[in-house]
Amino acid sequence: MSTTAVAARVTGAVGDMVIDVGQALRCDRFAGPRCEPEIAFVLGADLGGEHVTAAGVLGATAALCPAINVIDARAVPPGTGHAPGAGFVLGGQATSPAGIDLRLTGVTLEKNGEVIATAAGAAVLGHPAASVARLVRALAARGRVLAAGQVVLSGALTEAVPVAPGDVIVASFDRLGTIELPCR
Repeated sequence: MSTTAVAARVTGAVGDMVIDVGQALRCDRFAGPRCEPEIAFVLGADLGGEHVTAAGVLGATAALCPAINVIDARAVPPGTGHAPGAGFVLGGQATSPAGIDLRLTGVTLEKNGEVIATAAGAAVLGHPAASVARLVRALAARGRVLAAGQVVLSGALTEAVPVAPGDVIVASFDRLGTIELPCR
């Protein structure tokens, strides 16, 4: 299971990674597409520094969104087991992080109407915001920060599931909502 956080600016260079709600995943663009549910953090303030904690991440977060991250088999560096994101879709709803214990936020992952995995936010480094904080600290070592408006996927809550044309993936998150991704 990937615990690597992926940061992406929704506009600009990674615009081709964004899949709109209701838009189908074009499986022919990938060698071996797989989908995994993640909690997305939409930053409301710049976030940087070597000492950022999960609490600091939550303080800089404007909203949380349910997300499905698409990874591709050809993008997995040999021997790492980690695959960088090839695309993602965010749920249409945005939720304030206030009062939500993300460690306990549950997710149910379905493929073609069958439940194939369940998990809680604690599956990502003990807390999804801890995963984002780890990313921020790594970026700080390179003199970089995350900017307000960026979307950060915190890491896979379940194992990635292979998809093919005709499949429909649904991720339902407690208190955050549901996101559906049809595949063609």
